[in-house]
Amino acid sequence: MWEFETDPAYQEQLDWVDTFVRDVVEPLDFVLDNPFDKQDSRAQAIVRPLKEEVKARGLWACHLGPELGGQGYGQVRLALLNEILGRSRWAPSIFGCQAPDSGNAEILAHFGTPEQKARYLEPLLEGDIASCYSMTEPRGGADPTLFTVRAVRDGGDWVINGEKWFSTNARHASFFIVMAVSNPDVDAYKGMSMFIVPAETPGITIVRNPGVATEPPEQGSLGGVRHDHGYVRYTDVRVPADHLLGGEGDAFAIAQTRLGGGRVHHAMRTVALARHAFDLLCERAVSRQTRTGPLASLQMTQEKVADSWIDIECFRLLVLRTAWLIDKHKDYRKVRKDISAVKVMLPRVLHDVAQRALRIHGSLGVSNEMPFVSMMVTAEALGIADGPTEVHKVTLARQVLRQYTPVETLFPSGHLPTLREQAFAAFADRLEHEAAEL
Repeated sequence: MWEFETDPAYQEQLDWVDTFVRDVVEPLDFVLDNPFDKQDSRAQAIVRPLKEEVKARGLWACHLGPELGGQGYGQVRLALLNEILGRSRWAPSIFGCQAPDSGNAEILAHFGTPEQKARYLEPLLEGDIASCYSMTEPRGGADPTLFTVRAVRDGGDWVINGEKWFSTNARHASFFIVMAVSNPDVDAYKGMSMFIVPAETPGITIVRNPGVATEPPEQGSLGGVRHDHGYVRYTDVRVPADHLLGGEGDAFAIAQTRLGGGRVHHAMRTVALARHAFDLLCERAVSRQTRTGPLASLQMTQEKVADSWIDIECFRLLVLRTAWLIDKHKDYRKVRKDISAVKVMLPRVLHDVAQRALRIHGSLGVSNEMPFVSMMVTAEALGIADGPTEVHKVTLARQVLRQYTPVETLFPSGHLPTLREQAFAAFADRLEHEAAEL
């Protein structure tokens, strides 16, 4: 049975979220700074009551199970929720599902020991601390098999050395989850492990926090602009053996658990961004007057509206279908090609819709007084995060092509003369009978 409706009870919740985010949360994007800065007492005092309100509605950390204070929602419900939360920079934090903390919480829930959960997961779920997922390396690119950060066992400790790149949230994190080579003598997929590294551990150095695109360079300790993607150096960083996450050599399995859901959640929130750009496009089209009438009366504008609506609806349906498949199979590996397809489509749709909205706004659209340039940069960033678009295209193609087998005949299966000959052969007796009756 196919249905394209949300059950009434959950729709009531979504209606409340929509109003709450629009009226209460979205304005915070203009008056508060960084959602991950837990040392910002003014911001925390403002958002803490809002988090309690969300918890009272039963909407806190819905991606986690009831044993961890969440609702255990499947991916379809999360998709419907996140396409609202994606409108605001602060909304995910107020609803307890902000990246990278949400993914880190998920793998701690799946692979953490009771002691690890008590020390790191519980305060993370409460929103009292922030975390960092430290995986990418300067030379590793999209291929983790090229990672060089080493973890060497030394008595009761592990000692970590090397550099990580674009470790989001590093400067605010209370702990890092670090992926490192623990056994270089075996296959890379079995020779890497993950470690929980407290931020106060000696030997951790944030070399700098690179900005994205047009953001001005970081001004360092003298003040000014600060960014959140850390270039981190680990020098003889010593962590106890009980800070190994999962088992030794389990890093790839843990990473896929984390990244599979993260890619879909990025897509869910991107629906909200694309819709926001689309709404602004349409508002401008019916508002801005030309000598011959509103922009909306021009066919080039109508084309932008039509193309954008189709792009967003196709993307949203692909996201929801992928979420449904994840709920059905309960195994990200079985939905690998669908997740890759979502990941490929995500940056293109956001970029194209934002660019059309920018063009409709003219010089105002390209200025920093409208959000379109930022959206287009975000699209490019999302096209790289969690695996670049090109890699996911290869993954998708390989997964699809596995469903086909080569033909052994001279001509392909769609060869019309061959099909015609086969059809006549199959119906020869019937055709002869009908001819005789005539």
